[in-house]
Amino acid sequence: MLLEKKTENFHRQLFGWLAVFGSTFCFYLATVVIRRSSLSVSIESSYFVFARFLLGFVVVSSTMAIQKQRFQPRNYHYLLGRTIANTVAVFCFYKAVALGSVAEANILNMTYPLFVAIFSWIVLKGQRDLFLVFVVFIAFIGIWLVLAPGDFSTGVGNIWGLISGISAAIAIIYLNVSRRCHDSQTILFVLFGFGAVFMICFFHEDIFLPGKKELFYLLTCSVAGVMGQYLLTYGFLFVTAVEGSIISSSRILLAALLGPFIAGDVPLEFAGWCGAVLIFGANVVLAIRKS
Repeated sequence: MLLEKKTENFHRQLFGWLAVFGSTFCFYLATVVIRRSSLSVSIESSYFVFARFLLGFVVVSSTMAIQKQRFQPRNYHYLLGRTIANTVAVFCFYKAVALGSVAEANILNMTYPLFVAIFSWIVLKGQRDLFLVFVVFIAFIGIWLVLAPGDFSTGVGNIWGLISGISAAIAIIYLNVSRRCHDSQTILFVLFGFGAVFMICFFHEDIFLPGKKELFYLLTCSVAGVMGQYLLTYGFLFVTAVEGSIISSSRILLAALLGPFIAGDVPLEFAGWCGAVLIFGANVVLAIRKS
């Protein structure tokens, strides 16, 4: 009986690992699609964001309807804060992919745990830890190496990537607060629904009736993004926060390794690899320290 219980727990944990890693690959795949689309069609980053949120809204609405789950918002401030910050993060992330390297965009987007630590240190006095200050300092050396200051004229996309990491950190903080009074479906409903509204209000000129090629890229990117969101949400139900954070951060190394092969990126130079490893290592330390 005890052996069966251990086997069942292992299977659940294995499912969680695979789900979180699957989400990591899906998020990376979405950026590869954006890069590949630029070779044959002209689609703005804002349209990709709108398509992702629209598909996500359809999926979460359908799921709630099938499960007969009611929409029960309790604190609109938290929900809207999460939505705005996440929308900005995704837009800046996709913009970084369109203007720069897919690998560097993913690496800089994954700096959000560092900024979560910084913001928490500033706001929450009880979480101030000098060791974490040292870890974040090392990570910023990694960020500087990825930004390649010696050739900063080509780093416009990297600036967007860094902004996406900062805004993603704010979105994560809002998410942690929102979870105290909202279920995941309610949070996703507002995120996808209002996110799509925001995008069409501010970028309606970039949105048009797509042809077959445009629809293929928009749909592929959106499916990958929404699948990544759901795999991440449910994967964390079966793994610890440390395990999930470390596996999620593997997108840094995944992007650096696969970039030249499937995204057509120029291989990272030695300094870029050092920066990626420093950021990944800092994320791992922060996840373990937080536990």
